[in-house]
Amino acid sequence: MKSILVPIELHSAIDSVLATALLVGKRFDSAIEGMSLGPDLPDLVAFDLPVSWTVADQTTWRELVDEGHRRFESFMDANNVPLHGTGPGGLSYGWSERSLGDSQLGSYARVFDLSIVGRPGAERGNPRMATLEGALFDSGRPVILAPPDTPDKLGDTIVIAWTKSIESARTLALARPLLVRASKVVLLTIADHGIEDPLTEQMVDNLQADGIKAVAISRSGKGKALGEAWLGEAAALGADLLIKGGYTRNRLRQMIFGDATSHILAQAKLPVLMAA
Repeated sequence: MKSILVPIELHSAIDSVLATALLVGKRFDSAIEGMSLGPDLPDLVAFDLPVSWTVADQTTWRELVDEGHRRFESFMDANNVPLHGTGPGGLSYGWSERSLGDSQLGSYARVFDLSIVGRPGAERGNPRMATLEGALFDSGRPVILAPPDTPDKLGDTIVIAWTKSIESARTLALARPLLVRASKVVLLTIADHGIEDPLTEQMVDNLQADGIKAVAISRSGKGKALGEAWLGEAAALGADLLIKGGYTRNRLRQMIFGDATSHILAQAKLPVLMAA
């Protein structure tokens, strides 16, 4: 994960997004690229904006782009991250001159190893669902959702919300660079939600053969919904990253995510890596 894309928008989780990008970047000596992102201009609607005013014209849009650029560079400079080409190599940052709408994000994100966005929320000023959808469904790359509160670590203890789905297996494969560096990896299954064991022990053996410190744990959901059970067990295990497969069903927007994923999107307090 040597190249990281960070779409910049002035929403409520921007500090967490930047901190999450830095945590990942330090693990891989990554090149972190910031890029201005916003709603597609022809389709702007006030309720979907992350700011407290409506973008009515190109002048306002340019002001937001410039402020996002300043915010990104100030954070990187404050954390002693060198500009691309000015340091000894390794961790660095840069700013793209592109200013993209959500519909363009996925195609640009394809050239990066990872994108980092804010966890969507329903309140005005929260990160927008359209941003996650663009990065997740159109890039073919993994996405990390930064939680509302700034994390202080990422990738030491990783919990995988493990099912026998194609998306779960694919997401695990894309997350392997993080898994290799983790101190502990848990393949977590919730036993009372009708999820049969998908050769979990063999998966653990395969991960261990790659040098990954993996174990399998099965827990009872204790009557909880699946998403709630995953988050509760991840917290109990001290996880600082949850890996969760996305979905690729062709549904209307409100039907794209299953119930468990919807709960995680609404409630996760730790970074979540997803792929579709």
